[in-house]
Amino acid sequence: MTTKASHNRVLLLHLSFWGVYLSFFLYQVSSYQRGPEQDWNRIITIVSIQVIFAAIISYANYFYLLPRLLEKKQILEYLLKFIILFAVVITIRILFDRYLHGGATEHRSGYLNSTRYIVQVVTSNLFIVMFVSMLRFAQDWFDLEAKRKEIEREKLVTELNFLKAQINPHFLFNTLNNLYYLAYSKSDNTTVVIDKLSKMMRYMIYDSNHPKVLLSKEIEYMENYVSLERLRLNDETPIHFEVKGNLNDSKIAPLIFITFLENAFKHGVSNTQKDCWVRVLIEVNGKECIYTVENSKLTRDEETKSGIGLANIKRRLELSYPNDHELHVQNLEDKYSVQLKLNLI
Repeated sequence: MTTKASHNRVLLLHLSFWGVYLSFFLYQVSSYQRGPEQDWNRIITIVSIQVIFAAIISYANYFYLLPRLLEKKQILEYLLKFIILFAVVITIRILFDRYLHGGATEHRSGYLNSTRYIVQVVTSNLFIVMFVSMLRFAQDWFDLEAKRKEIEREKLVTELNFLKAQINPHFLFNTLNNLYYLAYSKSDNTTVVIDKLSKMMRYMIYDSNHPKVLLSKEIEYMENYVSLERLRLNDETPIHFEVKGNLNDSKIAPLIFITFLENAFKHGVSNTQKDCWVRVLIEVNGKECIYTVENSKLTRDEETKSGIGLANIKRRLELSYPNDHELHVQNLEDKYSVQLKLNLI
């Protein structure tokens, strides 16, 4: 809930309370003074003055004493000033009541000078002050909760941006490594690589700044990456990339899939080793997406360090898809397999 929404809710509670209180008080006074010569101007005047005095105590406490003293733990000073405020305003209220009922019957005049009347005025006004104070505490709680959620959201956004920023150097390192292979072999595909690299960089710099991107854009980015890897590898290395299902306008957190794909090529295929392969399958079924990456395993002396990629992506999944993803990783003797299930939006 936003701060503005919480303020509107508390304001509605204030108006509702005073509406109910005013209606009840009007009914009470009019019932007491019911008769053939019932004076509504006098009734409204009596009720208005009593409500005004109750509001003076309540909102002096609400806007001044509570935020400036009690919420700052100055309890003794708060109690002293509240007692003085309450006593002064209630005394003036009682004097007003006696003045307005100057021509009242002897029974009514006696009641206005009784202890019972004073106790009734004190307790009724204390009840009003307590209720309005509760509204103050409710508003403070709503504000704190809104600020807490905003800070939490900003923290998550900052962490996600940091994690995505870590992907960029990893991607550039791998791509420059690919360009090195092509340049070293004097390949004619240099312009193709530059074009695909340009598209990938555009996606990373601009599109990936959004919390969610079209799944089709993410897949296009991956297809460009696979194309770059194909240029580096020989034609005998089987690379299978398949997409099943209707993508429609499904969206996904950007750069969620790429780490597993990079790891598959980094740890699963090499020009110096035979019988190596990579298989990628993306299946979309309604709002569910199943992403599967499998790769052969290089011999022990060709394996390279895994870096921070896997830990990075696990943390991003926790932040972007809490309780909305399943990640299964299998490290078998002859292959490495990753399956990620996501609930799309």
